[in-house]
Amino acid sequence: MASYTAGTTFVSKNNAEKKWLLINAEGLALGRLASRIAMILRGKHKPGFTPFSDCGDSVIVINSLKVKITGKKVDKEVFYWHTGYPGGIKQRTWKEILESNYPERLMHRAVERMMPKDSPLSRQQMKSLYVYSGDTHAHQGQCPVEASICF
Repeated sequence: MASYTAGTTFVSKNNAEKKWLLINAEGLALGRLASRIAMILRGKHKPGFTPFSDCGDSVIVINSLKVKITGKKVDKEVFYWHTGYPGGIKQRTWKEILESNYPERLMHRAVERMMPKDSPLSRQQMKSLYVYSGDTHAHQGQCPVEASICF
């Protein structure tokens, strides 16, 4: 009697087909967009998804400053961090982040918090995310494909 072996194939970093996707964030809800971007970075939209391998696509987000934030979250939501020194708790509201020199950090932070928590794979996948507050980007050489995000 012949033995049957499962035909499961795992995608590794070497044989993964990575694409470059361009997403225009203008008028899209921040949380919904961040969850879709996290899904693309992980590779869950591909049929050969492998949870322990970096098989996701690279994502370029433009117009992150024009993302839609619903409700009163702009004034009420706060990011906290600690400097490591006694009494070193810091905080910044979303409005302060959007008015700072680096408003794209809000989008980057939202996507980062949708990824698996603090793992080497998650840090590697986050390196494939490029966020720009304006409508120009520095990745024309990669020929990114415009991705349509619908909710």
